[in-house]
Order: sequence, then C-alpha cells, then structure tokens
Amino acid sequence: MVRQIHVLGICASPRRPSNSEFLLEQALTAAAEAAPECITTEAYLMRGKQFHPCNSCYDRCRTLKGDCTAKDSFQELQHKWHAADAIIYSVPVYHVSYPAQLHCFLDRLGCTNVFAYEHHRPPKLLKPIGVIAQGSHLFSGQEQAIMQLIQHALIMGCIPVAGDMWEAYFGAAGSTHCNSSGDGLQRLYEDGDFDAKAAVTGARSVGRRAAEMALIVSAGAVAWKQLLAQDPLYEPLFQHLEAQPDQRAGVSQ
Repeated sequence: MVRQIHVLGICASPRRPSNSEFLLEQALTAAAEAAPECITTEAYLMRGKQFHPCNSCYDRCRTLKGDCTAKDSFQELQHKWHAADAIIYSVPVYHVSYPAQLHCFLDRLGCTNVFAYEHHRPPKLLKPIGVIAQGSHLFSGQEQAIMQLIQHALIMGCIPVAGDMWEAYFGAAGSTHCNSSGDGLQRLYEDGDFDAKAAVTGARSVGRRAAEMALIVSAGAVAWKQLLAQDPLYEPLFQHLEAQPDQRAGVSQ
C-alpha cells in the first residue's frame, strides 16, 4: 500500500494578486498530477501573516525543547512544514534574496529544529525541497535567491530538488519584464511570451519532481528502516512516516 504524500507550497509574497502565487499554483497542480491517487497539496500564503525575527534566546529555546518563545504565525507554519512530505517555496526577489517574512520563519525554524532533540543536532528529515523565484527582469537575483534556499534545505537535513533542464537548472525562475503588477507574469504567459512559458514549464517540473522524490524517499526509508533506525538522527523521519494522515497538518486536496 502506497503511503499518502503531502506537498506543502509556501508563497512568500505579501501581495495579491501575486506572480509568485501564480507559479506556485502551477507547481502544486503538477505535483498532484504526478500520482493523483496518493498525493495531496496545500498552498500556504504568508501574505497578511506575522513572523517576528529570531531573538537568539538559545537557553530558553533549549529549555523549551524547540518551542519558540515568540508567538505569532510561526507556530502555524512550523506545524505544517514538519507535517509535509515535500516543500515548494515560491518567492519574489527582494534585494537579491527572498522576503524578510520568510527569512524570519527560516531562522526560527532552524533553531527550534535543533533544540527540539536531546542531541541538539539537525535531524535527517529528507524532505524534498523545490524552489521557484521570480523577479522584475531576467537578471534580477532569481538564481541567488534559489541557491540561498537550497542551502537552507541542506542545513535542514533535506533534499534539494531541481526541475528539468533547460527551464529549471536549480529551480524555476520567472520575470515580469519590469511590469510591477501582481499578475504581470500570468498575463505574459497567457499572451504566449517565451520567457513566461519557460517559467511555467519550470515551475511545473519543480512541483512534479519534488512530489516524485517524496514518493521515493518514503518507500526507500521504509525499505531500509532496520538499518537507518540505528541512527538517532533518522528518528524524526520515521516518526513522521508512521504518523496517521489525520495527525498531519492541514491536508487538503
């Protein structure tokens, strides 16, 4: 019996309409199409949410076993992030990086992830993570933002997943040709713009490959549990795999 796989898409854009949300929708649609009988998807929009920065409390974080002392939208997204089998980030480029709201979330996610365990080492979560970035023009920092999130994936003990070349070398990237509207990329795509079509194709391949990798990881971890379970860094992975679907957060089709 194939285990249900849940793919969480996180849109870091504070705007609506949002070019990042448009590309994320493409990725999640493709993820669900990869294996409709066993893949569910969910989009989380950071728009309108509050994410305070990490205040580097360390001792308090350690004492509370990773329960962040700042209470805001972090706890909601933290729960969804850990409950998902694969993550897709879709971000606009802000100053050659991703928005501060996502930066705050990832800083706190990394700290709480370490202090949640007695060994105080990042566990091997093995979540496939795909990245989509869009900017105002073709050379506005998309690859830089993508690579920063790939580094995040590695630090979190996860698996960076690219789409298919040539549209997605490290992830998917789009631009609005300096159109500042939130639906500029979608309109370019509907008008048949070459670059916009490449961005959509890349986003869809990122979504599909992330979902497929989650299926592979799930099956492989179960097959090699006797070996991997000897290492405590894999314990959270098996706890996640053995949880019932209704114990995982916000699962929606």
